[in-house]
Amino acid sequence: MIEELRISSLGVIDSSTLELGPGLTVITGETGAGKTMVVTALGLLLGGRADSGAVRAGARQARVEGLVAARAVKGLTEAIEEAGGEVEDSSVVLARNVSAEGRSRAFAGGAAVPVSTLAEIAEPLVAVHGQSDQHRLLKARTQREALDRFGALADLHAEYADVHDRLVATERELAEVTASARERAREADLLRFGVDEVAAVAPQPGEDTELAAEEARLGHADTLRGAAEQAREALSSEHGSPDGLGALAAARALLEGVREHDTDVAALADRAAEVSYLLSDLAADVASYASGVDTDPLRLAAVSERRAALLALTRKYGDSVAAVLEWAETSSARLLDLDSTDEQIGQLTAAADALRAELASAGAALSTARTEAAGRLATAVSDELTLLAMPHAELTIRVAARAVPAPPAAERPPADLVEVDGSWVRFGRSGLDDVEFLLAANSGSEPRPLHKGASGGELSRVMLAVEVCLAGTSPVPTFVFDEVDAGVGGAAAVEIGRRLATLARDAQVLVVTHLPQVAAFADRHVLVEKASDGTVTSSGLVTLDDEGRERELSRMLAGLAESDTALAHARELLDLARRRAG
Repeated sequence: MIEELRISSLGVIDSSTLELGPGLTVITGETGAGKTMVVTALGLLLGGRADSGAVRAGARQARVEGLVAARAVKGLTEAIEEAGGEVEDSSVVLARNVSAEGRSRAFAGGAAVPVSTLAEIAEPLVAVHGQSDQHRLLKARTQREALDRFGALADLHAEYADVHDRLVATERELAEVTASARERAREADLLRFGVDEVAAVAPQPGEDTELAAEEARLGHADTLRGAAEQAREALSSEHGSPDGLGALAAARALLEGVREHDTDVAALADRAAEVSYLLSDLAADVASYASGVDTDPLRLAAVSERRAALLALTRKYGDSVAAVLEWAETSSARLLDLDSTDEQIGQLTAAADALRAELASAGAALSTARTEAAGRLATAVSDELTLLAMPHAELTIRVAARAVPAPPAAERPPADLVEVDGSWVRFGRSGLDDVEFLLAANSGSEPRPLHKGASGGELSRVMLAVEVCLAGTSPVPTFVFDEVDAGVGGAAAVEIGRRLATLARDAQVLVVTHLPQVAAFADRHVLVEKASDGTVTSSGLVTLDDEGRERELSRMLAGLAESDTALAHARELLDLARRRAG
């Protein structure tokens, strides 16, 4: 809901603030006072085209600000914050500047945004029905959504949309798998070759490290054995030459001979004995190592050949045997997936066919319900038009399937076609059919699309009739009607006022009118007041009290604001409106 509208330097309006609220607000004023500037201001807030000619003469720029109750509109707070703006105290300010040179700037929640972004943010807020505006209900999508709301078809639509989304996802996956079958086969061949190559070598975990150590040992076997034998000779000679054990035995004997004379010598003798035991063990181990050194050249060749085979694998599939084994395991799992392509295609095809049949059933149910709701809504709107001075007008709502020629029997049907009762239909997420509102404005005339079947004033009344029938189901919180009463008067004008008041029970309604019969139904009456200092004409917006309303209605009735007779008629009209509205 729009809580406040501020207008500066727009047309004849110098600077005015209009406080708004729920219910019906009418805007009246003398010809040329600038009533339509309020609609123009709202159009700018909705992202409409900026016209430098609308900037007040002598002003640098025109500015329009709207204070909107953000919490009342689903998704508005998120849209503002996504655009970089802020919502404070559950309200947000939308603004538009238009310079005298034609430049335009838009703002949402204090953040500068592109005009297109402002239009996206503001579109769900206001529906403007005026003779020169783009009407919300002229859009095919909006007409379909309005019919679904009127018919309470949300559950049927949700069920259909769920099947639709699953079918689209399945068809997409099927197309991807089928299109990539050749690439998958090529990938499978490469992986199979690699896995087979690894299996032929059959590497073992840690084998590369062990073989590297063994090859180094075998390659230096003579050197290792020679060193070990010399070390053994030095430790324990078999030829009587001096050795380590002999020297240590002599030292130990000398110390043992004098140990009873000094405890320190005794300690040294014990240590010599300990070293003697260690040295004997070392000599035995060195001798054992020397005798065990393998100098088998065949084994060396076998180890080298095995290492070469492992190296060939690590060059292709990993930097170590462990990495090669991991690649082989992953590739084997991938091969299972790739080898199941034909089976996967078969499963996806069966799933898609089943979902297509389910979609046909859900779509047919939705179409049947839409057709029934279309008849009821068309009758209700036509009845409303009779009361709105269009007695011969008739609204028709066409619900037509998107029928197409049958695809070749030998081929799978295209992904966006479904067969319903023997006929092929192109489907979308909204259903199997298109919805279009048609109007026959006079008896005997052919029904035509709304924007072709009615004049500007008639179209506004059609929109009012539709909105009244949809009251309580529309997500739009604010409706604006400009000259909805064009070309009518008398009892028909009273009915227009009553219908506007009915619509205002469920939404905020703003109406620019020149008929007192309409203005009398207002919950809030705003006068566009015109003043002149001889050179500059300016207008301001004034919210009238009860006495002011009587004077304005008197002026609208007779052109005389202070006429006793006209004032009496104004009071009578207000009483009539209160009774009719109640």
